[in-house]
Amino acid sequence: AGIGSNGCQTQRPGLAMPGWVDRPKDRVRVGFVGIGNMGRGHIENLLRIEGCLITAICDIIPERTQWARERIVRSGQADPKVYGQHGERDFVRLCQQEDIDLVYTATPWQWHAPVCLAAMENGKHAACEVPIATTLDECWQLVEAAERHKRYCVMMENCCYDRIEMAVLNMVRQGLFGELLHAECGYLHDLRELKLSPTYYQGMWRLQYAIKRNGNPYPTHGIGPVAWCMDILRGDRFEYLVSVSTRSIGLNLYAKARYPQWADQAFRLGDVNTSLINTAKGKTIVVKHDTHLPRPYSREFLIQGTRGLVRKYPQPLIYVEGEGQEDQWQPLDGYLDRYEHPIWKALQAKATGAGHGGMDYIEDYRLIRALRMGIPPDIDVYDSVTWSCIFPLSEQSVGHAGRPMPFPDFTRGMWAKARPLGVFEHQYQ
Repeated sequence: AGIGSNGCQTQRPGLAMPGWVDRPKDRVRVGFVGIGNMGRGHIENLLRIEGCLITAICDIIPERTQWARERIVRSGQADPKVYGQHGERDFVRLCQQEDIDLVYTATPWQWHAPVCLAAMENGKHAACEVPIATTLDECWQLVEAAERHKRYCVMMENCCYDRIEMAVLNMVRQGLFGELLHAECGYLHDLRELKLSPTYYQGMWRLQYAIKRNGNPYPTHGIGPVAWCMDILRGDRFEYLVSVSTRSIGLNLYAKARYPQWADQAFRLGDVNTSLINTAKGKTIVVKHDTHLPRPYSREFLIQGTRGLVRKYPQPLIYVEGEGQEDQWQPLDGYLDRYEHPIWKALQAKATGAGHGGMDYIEDYRLIRALRMGIPPDIDVYDSVTWSCIFPLSEQSVGHAGRPMPFPDFTRGMWAKARPLGVFEHQYQ
């Protein structure tokens, strides 16, 4: 019963522990691994959060640890211990340091799961940039380590905390759209210049995924907010997906004009990938990935139910049966004040100036707050791997002509039980 028709393992023995909580902490001591494009922003956020101390930092580039060290000391905190000088796996020594409660990683993707595993094996909670894993085996390793060591393992999906996504979640909870049936989401972002730049991604690591793998490598920005709206792992679950990709040509055309050394490179990643997910309760979700073609930024984000629907891109619009002109979209602005999520009301001023419109600060604040209060993080290990495993599942489906691929049940049946979503269960400040 634990093996899908494709031969992949859909269930493993073990005891799921959604909702487990650690004791409260007066202060949260953080060891930070990976001080690149996202890492710097998270360090800035953490230094602004009361009760958070950065006691260790790790990066293989000395200039990055030097920046972080100076920034931490300038904020009034003690000089952190520095790691990275012993190579790519020096994060293991950081994870062994005594005065750390949480290891936070913003490394290239291939190091996400290894850093989280090292953290939990050494008794630390783990927080990680997206995606938390790139293979199904890594997903299972993270779940089993979190359960075995009773440590949190949290993927930091910032888009769950964007203003409109949180307001729409509030609308869903208040029944504005009736029963939800369908959603559309994705990551549609012209990354041609960034992927081909020799300096933006250290060692051009992100380009390697375009060369070697074909599917949806970056699903969580889109699927995270949708999963919250649809009560995924809180009464429903992703059951299977089918996935197809276009051929790859966009990067080659771009490289021909600007980076001729890459013009003839074979890229496996299709320019546009489209996946369709079916849930156990009969909902459908379209998830797109599109980073190799000229286009405006979008995460799609459409939520549809029996009474209406809402969309964020290219402009925020809403239609609710019986409200406004029949069969006509209305601007979402008129609904935002009425359905503004309390978290945004409470934290908007503090989040001003932080990355991605403030949502990066809010996600960091919510995690530190949960650890200090002794309540579960908003996103747990089961959410993290369920959203991230779309990458390997889509890859398998694309490789088998769009064959349906079953989702693993990382919760071992616990998904069917309604359980709290943290952003609605506790005080917000």
